[in-house]
Amino acid sequence: MFLLKLLVTLMSVFHSSSKNNYLHVYSPGDIMIGGLFPIHQQKNTTKDSGLISCDEFNIQTLLRTQVMIYAIQEINQRSPRLLPNLTLGYDIYDTCGDVSLAIRAALQLLKNQSDPQKCLIPSSIESPLPEPETKVVIGERSSELSIAVARIFALPSISYASTSELLSKKFKFPTFLRTVSSDRYQTTAICELVKYFSWQSVAIVGSDDEYGKYGTDSLKKLFGENNICVEFVEILPGNFSENSSTAGDLIEKINASTAEAIIMFTKDRNVRIVLEGVIKKKMNRTWIGGDTWSTSPEISKIEGIESIGPVFGFIFKQNDVPGFQDYISSEFNGSTKSFLSHYQLSPKNFEDGTECNMTSSQSCLHYYIDRDESYSIYLAVQVIAEGLRSLLRSFVCCVSKNRLLSNSTKLPWSKINITVNNTNIHFDMNGDPSLGYDVMFWNPSKSKGGVDIRKIGEYWPNKNILLNEDFSQWRKNEAVSVFNCYKKCKPGERLTSKHGKCCYECITCSTDEYTFGNGQCFWNLLFMVTTYCFLLSCFACMSFRKFLEWTDPFSIILSIMAVFAIVATVFSAIIIRINRGTPIVKAIGGCLCFVEMASLLLGFSLTFTFIGKPTPNSCLGIPLFGISFSLCISCILANLIQILHGFSFDPRVCSKIKKLNHPVALVIIISGVQVAVSLAWLLVLPPSAEKVQKATKVLYQCVIYEDSSKFFAATIVYNSFWGFVCFIFAFKGRELPDIYKNASLITVSMVLFLIIWIVFLPIFLTLEGKYKPAINSAAILISCFSILACHLAPKCYIMLFRKEINNQNAISEYIRKHYERKDISVIPS
Repeated sequence: MFLLKLLVTLMSVFHSSSKNNYLHVYSPGDIMIGGLFPIHQQKNTTKDSGLISCDEFNIQTLLRTQVMIYAIQEINQRSPRLLPNLTLGYDIYDTCGDVSLAIRAALQLLKNQSDPQKCLIPSSIESPLPEPETKVVIGERSSELSIAVARIFALPSISYASTSELLSKKFKFPTFLRTVSSDRYQTTAICELVKYFSWQSVAIVGSDDEYGKYGTDSLKKLFGENNICVEFVEILPGNFSENSSTAGDLIEKINASTAEAIIMFTKDRNVRIVLEGVIKKKMNRTWIGGDTWSTSPEISKIEGIESIGPVFGFIFKQNDVPGFQDYISSEFNGSTKSFLSHYQLSPKNFEDGTECNMTSSQSCLHYYIDRDESYSIYLAVQVIAEGLRSLLRSFVCCVSKNRLLSNSTKLPWSKINITVNNTNIHFDMNGDPSLGYDVMFWNPSKSKGGVDIRKIGEYWPNKNILLNEDFSQWRKNEAVSVFNCYKKCKPGERLTSKHGKCCYECITCSTDEYTFGNGQCFWNLLFMVTTYCFLLSCFACMSFRKFLEWTDPFSIILSIMAVFAIVATVFSAIIIRINRGTPIVKAIGGCLCFVEMASLLLGFSLTFTFIGKPTPNSCLGIPLFGISFSLCISCILANLIQILHGFSFDPRVCSKIKKLNHPVALVIIISGVQVAVSLAWLLVLPPSAEKVQKATKVLYQCVIYEDSSKFFAATIVYNSFWGFVCFIFAFKGRELPDIYKNASLITVSMVLFLIIWIVFLPIFLTLEGKYKPAINSAAILISCFSILACHLAPKCYIMLFRKEINNQNAISEYIRKHYERKDISVIPS
């Protein structure tokens, strides 16, 4: 009956709340530390009376509350005093693992317990609300409850077991800290373990809570980045139980799975249900556990647990709470204080078949003292004490005690750096500590009637996993899994799907194909070349992947030309902007020349989309060039019509040209048609980046599908048509009295444009290889360059170095002389 007596004493400090049976313990002090612990694992609400009862009492969690009490008492009694003239008190609540009860307890902690009336809102709205007596809170255990509580807390809270990545976001939880590592590091550690054993397929079981959802998402991302196949992901609902259909379906899914490891990233309650079903089915798999259950005595003592297969787990760095076992032994040495009058504890609270039962000796209690969460609680108390000590140092000697207490919620957490029992702890900017994980292994033990859980290695953030034992039996065959699913093939074979998402088998390549294994077979020519490389011990002598790389000389030349053109265009825009009111700017189109330069800038920029490994975005170069060049040509055509209208004296011609002399409308209509064509192309079947396998290489290039080739043809023909129209108008305007030679220079640029694309098209349609996009890029670059050099650059030269002809008098004199040479009288202005 020792354990019953011990529990009576242990829980005599707790009292029930109202008519409900969840527990609460309080001890006064100058600075109060709150505590939130799931001493019971489940909450029940009576339908008739609405009373709350808590089930599944957990002695291990009750002992963890004693760790907090023990650590606080140790600090209060330490000599010399760590906190002179101050004592720490505690106010601990049983949350029953329920969000609503945890929030209720948190709100209670925010009150000023010494005088409930002080919690009322004062009559003067300008008066500050009273400071809560509790200055910092330790808890909660689960991430789900910690997130709920942290959203309402204005007080600092330190969790001893909540590991969700979400809690690292300081903009959401500015006062939250923890003495355990974030799941970001735990999931990385799990991925490193999978890579260490060369496993290529896994299955993940998570839960519908903050811990399970964020952990599962992080694992999927890590496995995807490391080319590890995830066969299935199962998210357990909040009402998951052994009688639910989900449990049965999950067991069947695991039984049919070929995954090399099953990762259980969920609550220990869920894990217990799953593993009990596995034992009934007599299944043997490899398991990886998270920190919630890797050292759970309840799970490790399940009958038949040794038959489920090897179990690897990760827990927070372990250590003993100094002196705690002696404290438990001395504090509860046969006392018989009764608490049954206000808390219903009976033998049914303990499961039959456990090693520690009602008649066990005192030593069995030590089995429930863990070395991970208990130590994290101990560290949390030490961190709080160190923060208070730092705050004491920051005040002058004569500061009042009340002022110190009012500032005790502003502890300097970021400056804390202490070593406790050989464990150094400090916090980063996210409130996460500098702690790693221990790697655990469950070794079947007949003497213990289950498994022996022992440490086999460790993992520190941003480092490789270290195992101090030989596990070569799981690494000796890297080519084939235990389910006969191949991971690698011999030369001359390739992988093909066998059954299931992650299971493959090797099949022989055909007689005219060859491969070194894995992936698709290549033609025999590739085999001869790679074999030659193999004999020379240089597999890297041939590059299988081909695309126009940035370091290619052709790419460098194109990039330099494009950059030069972009700079020249910007420089021209600046010069024209400065001289925007002069005749020469009006002669080249006025405001339309800025639209023309913007389209040229887009054309020059598109040069870079043809360099490098193709992507869906970079393959949009030709459709976008169609839009930019049609806009440019429409601006030039509008300028030519203005010139012809201004200098044509034939009434019939002048009447026709006048109808066309609407520059803005002309630009919108001509470019609008091309915009519609390009958008239809992009929406219906845009060019895409694909791998095109050739005899000796794999080409990465943008592919224009046969169905969308009509859009490509329409773009080329449409722009060429308007280029030819511009050529006709410019050619007809050569004899006009244009002092700036607009028409003549445009004629040259349009001829260059038409010649370039006449030459380009046959090359583009017949050329194969990585230089095909380079030809495309060069054609676009030269087309835009011809317009910049022939239409805009000469005008900039005049604005800079021939300013004497950039005025109205010079234009009038030039026109007069032009017509005098033709014996045409000119009416003086």
